Amino acid sequence: MTEPATTQPSALPQTVRRRSDGPVDILELARPDKRNALDDETVLGLGAYFRAVPEGVRAVVLAAEGRHFCAGLDLNTMDESSVFEGVLHSRMWHGALGALIASPVPIFSVLKGAVIGGGLELASATHVRVAEPSTFYALPEGQRGLFVGGGASVRLPRLIGAARMTDMMLTGRRYDAVEGEQIGLSQYVVEDGNGLPTALELAHRAAANSPITNYGILHVLPRTAEANPHEGYLIESLMAGIASGSDEAKSRMRAFLDRDTAGARA
Repeated sequence: MTEPATTQPSALPQTVRRRSDGPVDILELARPDKRNALDDETVLGLGAYFRAVPEGVRAVVLAAEGRHFCAGLDLNTMDESSVFEGVLHSRMWHGALGALIASPVPIFSVLKGAVIGGGLELASATHVRVAEPSTFYALPEGQRGLFVGGGASVRLPRLIGAARMTDMMLTGRRYDAVEGEQIGLSQYVVEDGNGLPTALELAHRAAANSPITNYGILHVLPRTAEANPHEGYLIESLMAGIASGSDEAKSRMRAFLDRDTAGARA
């Protein structure tokens, strides 16, 4: 695999670096001296990027410089805001991270070191999470007199259950990489240093899929999973018809059948 080229679209702040590896974009949080803590500029920049994913990009890997993925909100940016300003700030995070969830292409995150607070909220907005052994997860807001505000109370219970999230917030409990994979915080645990190569391999595999199929996986599957069965079956049928009726699906099926026929004759 060739060395990814480095570019910097105008939507991204200097705290996020972009590299391209063919149809896969690599975005790296670039505040290692702050353990990649998130300020508003970074959050808004990520949201703007995923609302307008560059043409030709078929998958994205979200990684981080340094030893930590993200230590959450940069507390140095917090001030004596009013209650209403706090509500608006939380809603800003919802909008920005919602752009990741609504991304037209799959997002693979590379986790290491601290994945805590807002960092865990960011990771939970990605579609596939690859963790290295140094990864640890926590929600320290409960010990700081705060409450999650970036969507964790909605997304994390769907991943690990409300009881586990309650325990994390009440007691400050941490999960390590292996425990996190077992309860659903990541889908993969790989050897130290293999997070980015593994995520890139997975991203390229997904990028080779039909965009229509990927869209159904990212946007229809979560809705059928939450729908009542009768509605879910209908939504599934509609998506199956759209996918199988596409020109790309017909072309791929013809190619598959031609290979199968050629193999039987050999």
